[in-house]
Amino acid sequence: GLGVPAVVGAEALRVVPEEGRAWVDGLEIQEGELLTLDGSTGEVYLGAVPLAEAAEEELLHKLLSWAEPHRSLGVRANADTPLDAQRARAFGAEGIGLCRTEHMFFQEERLPWVRRLILARTPEEEAEALERLFVFQKEDFKGILRAMDGLPVTVRLLDPPLHEFLPSLEELKAQAEAGDEEAKALWERAKALAEQNPMLGFRGIRLLLLRPGIFRMQLRALLEAAKELREEGFDPRPEVMVPLVADPKEVERAKALAEELFREYGPIPFGTMIETPRAALLASEIAPLVDFFSFGTNDLTQMAFGLSRDDAGKFLPQYVEEGLFPFDPTERLDEKGVGRLLRLAVQEGKRANPRLKVGLCGEHGGEARSVAFVADLLDYTSASPFRVLTARLAAAQAGLRASRYAGT
Repeated sequence: GLGVPAVVGAEALRVVPEEGRAWVDGLEIQEGELLTLDGSTGEVYLGAVPLAEAAEEELLHKLLSWAEPHRSLGVRANADTPLDAQRARAFGAEGIGLCRTEHMFFQEERLPWVRRLILARTPEEEAEALERLFVFQKEDFKGILRAMDGLPVTVRLLDPPLHEFLPSLEELKAQAEAGDEEAKALWERAKALAEQNPMLGFRGIRLLLLRPGIFRMQLRALLEAAKELREEGFDPRPEVMVPLVADPKEVERAKALAEELFREYGPIPFGTMIETPRAALLASEIAPLVDFFSFGTNDLTQMAFGLSRDDAGKFLPQYVEEGLFPFDPTERLDEKGVGRLLRLAVQEGKRANPRLKVGLCGEHGGEARSVAFVADLLDYTSASPFRVLTARLAAAQAGLRASRYAGT
């Protein structure tokens, strides 16, 4: 879903890395020579050829104009930057279903302050780092809210563990042994933060509740950004959600923190991701506490299957080839297992809170068969900007099928 056409295989190409040369059909290519790839056709040209922006597909837009009246499922986009938001809007996204705030922290001028936050030994040091990060986050949010003016923007608070913002232990150790005092301090902290299984470790709601300064900083930045935009004449529509919830008490604590700021700025929709099986099973207890659920099917699939997307590539293709799995569940939603959890959570959640909105924001949100499965179950799906068109068409096709079955 990156929108980058690519050539992923070239069987006729023979590469000799140690010599810096390659051959194809008797033609020798030297290391450093420029090649031009056409990811749409798979053609490779020697040297540079003239480039042109992809043309708008008139027929595609005509097809979508015919399809739109049959679509009841909303389609939003996953976007973390104003550019992604603008691109998504151009593709017809009806808002942002997932804005991942951690990506904003990895920019070069922010990382030193994230690391100061991690190393903070006093409340004053933590407050200074958070205040600097607040300024960055507020401007980020303003850019995204401005790009999606008048449409909902769902912001997920910090999800990954803190050690992801540090260099590797090996790199820090080498720098520390070379006499770098800051690297030595970071190395000691990184060792303390290191986890055997960080996906299931100190991240998401767990981190946000036990380091509430991060929670308050991020939400205050979002609310302040919306306030400033309203004063400038814009119509920002922010929403906020917390990740990796497994228990209603976590949601209660997070909502109490949020309401401290809502009393100052006014409320915005508050929701939770449903990405642990336990959260799905306890949906009836969580739903009355929130305005919406957003199903994070990437993590929900991993936890339901007991596999890691980072490691499953070693065996999943063979599993599918040998018929042990009918398809790769990290690419297409597993309707029998994960889909059952999703359906249960929606039904019990809406029974407990009839006003509950429900959406999906995993990679499955742009996969056509997955979209068809959730079309009559959810209020919206959210996909990467370049999969928005696919999701819109798949949702319309699902609507047409439903109307045929209903005899309309």
